[in-house]
Amino acid sequence: MRLEKDSLGELEVPDEAYYGIQTVRTSNNYRVSNHTYNEYPEVIAAVAEIKKACAITNAQIGALNEEKARAICKACDEVISGKFAGHFPVNVWRSQGTGVNMNVNEVLANRANEILTGKVSYEVIHPNTHVNMCQSSNDVFPTAEAIVIFRLI
Repeated sequence: MRLEKDSLGELEVPDEAYYGIQTVRTSNNYRVSNHTYNEYPEVIAAVAEIKKACAITNAQIGALNEEKARAICKACDEVISGKFAGHFPVNVWRSQGTGVNMNVNEVLANRANEILTGKVSYEVIHPNTHVNMCQSSNDVFPTAEAIVIFRLI
């Protein structure tokens, strides 16, 4: 187990997990069923597509440097392809929005850091500062829902 820290304290995160403390906290707080976003890879892929589009745009406007944007985009492509199936334990019934948004941000940040530094961490790329970069869960999640629904129709 690795120990991660946030403004609320410290929690253990499994060493093999690409998610982080926010995902652990959300998963623990909302255990109302056994249904998690691991069952809905199309939702996770849609969120990752949004994150990729934002990383590209943020690089174009100079808010995110090119190296970080490339690493985030590569991590997004891997998530979209299903490489990180099983790393989305947030419950679907009580955490639409912020919980799943942060879960994806953490997986992408940890993988992007691994691409750049060789290790899972937030050393270079942070889930909020760089991956989320001013995106609102209230925009990301409904957009992901619309993408999924459009594809299902």
